[in-house]
Amino acid sequence: MNKVLGIDIGGTKIRMAIVGQGGELSLDETVPTKTPLYPYLEDQVMRILALHPEVDAIGIGTHGFVDPAKGKVIYATDILPGWTGTDLKEQLERATGKRVEVDNDANCAALAEAKIGAAKGKSRVVCLTLGTGLGGGIIWDGKLLSGGPHGGAAEIGHMILQPNGVLCPCGRRGCYEQYVSGTALNRRIQEAGLSINSRELFEVAASDPKARQLVQEFTADLAQGISSLQAIFDMDMVVIGGGVSESAALWWDPFMQQLEPLLLNPLSVKVAEFGNEAGVLGAALLIDGE
Repeated sequence: MNKVLGIDIGGTKIRMAIVGQGGELSLDETVPTKTPLYPYLEDQVMRILALHPEVDAIGIGTHGFVDPAKGKVIYATDILPGWTGTDLKEQLERATGKRVEVDNDANCAALAEAKIGAAKGKSRVVCLTLGTGLGGGIIWDGKLLSGGPHGGAAEIGHMILQPNGVLCPCGRRGCYEQYVSGTALNRRIQEAGLSINSRELFEVAASDPKARQLVQEFTADLAQGISSLQAIFDMDMVVIGGGVSESAALWWDPFMQQLEPLLLNPLSVKVAEFGNEAGVLGAALLIDGE
């Protein structure tokens, strides 16, 4: 990887950074997400390439199910209207003349943590991003486990945690995401009748029994899912990132207390090293992924 334009596409904003060989950022800017998305994205990319002709390739992490071999968005929710079915790699390579690689945004975050972050040097890593939803990425023997016939590999947030449980936007009930995410925390808080937000929950848990109970339920569900993932992957490490992880110091001890009895074998669990930069860094690292 020399100079790579890393792009992280979300529902409200697109972050773009030029990433060097050592992971340093020589350009870092954010623009609002606009639709129709593809022509807008192409215009932004062409603008940057005109100013920075030293860019050799483009890596893109995006919301949705992605076929990384084809660089095609198989499915995206209404967060990105009209994005489903976009042949992103083909169109952008034709427009720019540069190599383009595309994957799911959570996979990109996992790649950053495994290659240059908290799990550097580890061969098998599961990365959980606890944000508005629950994203997941899996590194298997040093490579991303992604794609699949429907672009849905490593969609950890849609494992069933509670059969017949809370309705998920995917149409099924009881998905992991509905119990372990910022949205899940806000739902639990509302159901408990508390007048706080998810960030405040962990702060008041020390003095409020209702809040403490919610934290116990959240950490128990997080631990349960990780236990199941270990039975499948026997990973070296779990890395936990996303917005909810920013308050990990307030819930880490009860989480580990609930996790350890559920583990088949000892497991290293760490908070992600990168915050908002993980998406663009991992997108750039897709160029090294082959």
